[in-house]
Formats: sequence, C-alpha cells, structure tokens
Amino acid sequence: QVQLVESGGGLVQPGGSLRLSCAASGNFFSIDAMRWYRQAPGRQRELVAAITSITSGGSTKYADSAKGRFTISRDNAKNTMYLQMNSLKPEDTAVYYCNAGAIVVVATTSRYLEVWGQGTLVTVSS
Repeated sequence: QVQLVESGGGLVQPGGSLRLSCAASGNFFSIDAMRWYRQAPGRQRELVAAITSITSGGSTKYADSAKGRFTISRDNAKNTMYLQMNSLKPEDTAVYYCNAGAIVVVATTSRYLEVWGQGTLVTVSS
C-alpha cells in the first residue's frame, strides 16, 4: 500500500560524501515524520536523523554521531527524504534504512502506518 525505496548508498573513502534518498510511493493521504536509521554488522539498529512533517515545522534532530556532518531534508512535492552525509568515517559503515509514518484513508477512516524501506548499504573504506 505504501512503499519506501532508498537509493544512493555505495562505497566511499573516509572523508568523502554521499547523499541518500528515500522515495515514498503508493496510496496514502500524507507522509508524517520521516527518519533515517542505520544498522552496522553485529549492532542494533539506531536512529541517525529525523524530520517532522512540513505542517509540523519540518524540525530536525540528529544522533550525536551525525551532528555537524549529516543533514536531513525532505521535498514534500516529491514525497522524498534525503540524507546528505559529509566527512564520512569508517564507523558510518552500515545499512541505512528509511522509516516514515504514512496517513492512509480506508473507507472513511484514517489510519497511521509505520513503513520501512529495504535499506541501502553504505561502506566507508579506503
């Protein structure tokens, strides 16, 4: 019903940059807050950055590890979220997942769905 597709992952050298994208598609009324998570091998999935809906002000928050290096943004017209990652470090290596809350309407009832993307691999290595 609602799909999230990430793109932009790949191999980058330490100090380099990548821009991840997460595009929402399907049958929904609106997309609420959106988030980037990551999961490194042998570690738990962790929140990297989040952004509220534009109607809620589009405010952002970041994990301490991402502050000053990563920037989250969204383009509501394209139903797409981005994560600009600069000054990448080997410890940023992980699968990055997109997460969003989608408002869907079934008959006359609105429902909130939490949706996950399939993930995109980011490898930081020389």
